[in-house]
Amino acid sequence: MKISAIKVNFVRLPEEEPLVGAPHMIGMMREFFTVRLATDQGIEGIGVTAFGGKLPRALHAALEDFGELIRGDDPLRVEQVTAKMRAASASCGSGIAMLAISAIDTALWDVRGKAFNVPLARLLGGARDKVPAYASGALSRTTPTDKLQRAASALVEKGYRQIKTQMAVAGLTPKQEIERIRLVREAVGPEVNLMVDINQRWSVAEVISVGHQIEDLRLGWLEDPTTCDDHQGHAKIADALATPICAGEYLWGIEPHRQALSHHASDITMIDLLRVGGVTQWMKVAGMAEAFNKPVASHLLPEIHVHLIAAIPNGLVVEYMPWTWRLFEDPPMPVGGDIAVPAGPGLGLKFAPDLFDKYGVN
Repeated sequence: MKISAIKVNFVRLPEEEPLVGAPHMIGMMREFFTVRLATDQGIEGIGVTAFGGKLPRALHAALEDFGELIRGDDPLRVEQVTAKMRAASASCGSGIAMLAISAIDTALWDVRGKAFNVPLARLLGGARDKVPAYASGALSRTTPTDKLQRAASALVEKGYRQIKTQMAVAGLTPKQEIERIRLVREAVGPEVNLMVDINQRWSVAEVISVGHQIEDLRLGWLEDPTTCDDHQGHAKIADALATPICAGEYLWGIEPHRQALSHHASDITMIDLLRVGGVTQWMKVAGMAEAFNKPVASHLLPEIHVHLIAAIPNGLVVEYMPWTWRLFEDPPMPVGGDIAVPAGPGLGLKFAPDLFDKYGVN
C-alpha cells in the first residue's frame, strides 16, 4: 500500500455552546483543518488539526508540504512516516510542524484500522468499548454568575455525572472566586464529580491558598493551576493539596511529559492529541503515565480521543468539549455520562457530507 495523495480543507464552524446554550467561550477553537489521506488501494484515512492562533496559512502550507513529502510511502509504517516528517521539520518539537504531523499521523492510524478492519481502540489495546465522559465548556468564565447554577443544573439533568467549570475569572477577588465555585457545587450536588480548570492563570502561592479554602468541596481535580512548564511548582501544589492536580494539555511532544512525570508534577496526566504529535506519540505518553501509576484524561477532540482513552488500562475520562461534533457524520456523543467507541474500522468516523459546502473557507 502507498500514500497516493493528501487533501487538505479549511473549515470555520459556528461559535456556539450546544450543551446548555451557555455563552460560547471566548477564544474557543472553531477553525479546523481536515485531512483526507488517500492510498493506492482505495483506503482513505482522515485527520483533524487546528492552530487556534493567527497563522492558519502557515499550518495549511505545512500540511500540504508534508503531504508531498510522504507521497508514495507505506501508510502502515507509521513510525517511519512520522519520523520522516519530524526530520523534515528539523525535529521541531512544537508549533505548526507538530500540529500538521498530528493530523497526518491520526489519518495514518485511521488507514491502519481500516486495513485490518478493526476500530482504532481495539487496534491499540481494546481495554473497553465505552468510557466515562465529562461535560466541558458550558460553565466557562464567560458564564455570568447569576446564570451559573441554572447551566450547571441543566448538565446534571442531561445525565452528566462529571462536569468541569473554570476559576481564575478576571476581576474577581479570591473570596468571590470561592463563592462562585461554591454555587456550582450547590447546584450539582455532592455526588457529581466537579472539576475546575485554572488554565495556568494563578501563581503557586495563589493555588495553594485558594485550594486549601475549597478542599471541603471535594473537587475531582484542579487543572493546569500554574504555568505549564513549572514542573517543580506543580509538584509543590500537588504535595500541598488533597485535591488532585491534573495537567499536561499544554505540553508539546513526549519529552515535557517525561519531565512532568519525573517531577511528580500532577496526579492525573492530561494529553492533547494535537500538541503531543498524534496517536503515535499520545500512546507513548499514556504508557509513561502508566509506569508512574497515573491515570490519563484527554483534551478536546472527544470523537477521536474516545478511542485512545478506551484503548489503555489507565484511561480515566474523555473531555466532552463539543467544538468538533459538526465536523463528523453521526459523531459519538455521551449517553448517561458515558461515550461509546464507534464500531466502524479505524476511527469509525466520516466527515459530515455538507461540511465543506456549508463551512468551508477558501
